[in-house]
Amino acid sequence: MKNYICKIANIDEMNTKWDYEIDNATDDKENWIIWKEENIERFKKGLIIPYYGLLGDKIICECTAILSPLVVKNAEDLVNEKTAYLSAFRTIPEYQGKGYFSKLFKFMVDDLKAKGYEKVTLGVEPEEKKNKAIYTHYGFTEHIKDAKESYPDGTQIYVEYYGKYL
Repeated sequence: MKNYICKIANIDEMNTKWDYEIDNATDDKENWIIWKEENIERFKKGLIIPYYGLLGDKIICECTAILSPLVVKNAEDLVNEKTAYLSAFRTIPEYQGKGYFSKLFKFMVDDLKAKGYEKVTLGVEPEEKKNKAIYTHYGFTEHIKDAKESYPDGTQIYVEYYGKYL
């Protein structure tokens, strides 16, 4: 893992990563454009912390900690002054399964713990079996609740929420 670093992203890095996601989106490109704008504004307001893993100067993985219930749908029991909600667990396909995201996840959890957070939560769609297995591996075993969410384009999804104490 030579030349690999984990860090809190800056605006330029966020723009680069979101543009990559928009360019690679298939049928829901409009959602990604909206999410980019929303997340950059949230970062500027201190409502989120985007964590990135960089190999050299290439962003290869990410995860975002959401710190405000104003940002999370179905926020009750998912985010507060001691609980951060995690989203956007993403690794560029060619770097998956090589330990990069694990290092980023540890970096993020250590940073959140140092900031006073005691718990992290996340949501996953039931049919996302691979993601559910990854989240269980990372210790997200406390089932909190189930609920519906909707994307900017109106698409409805069913989500299971899980938590992990730090």
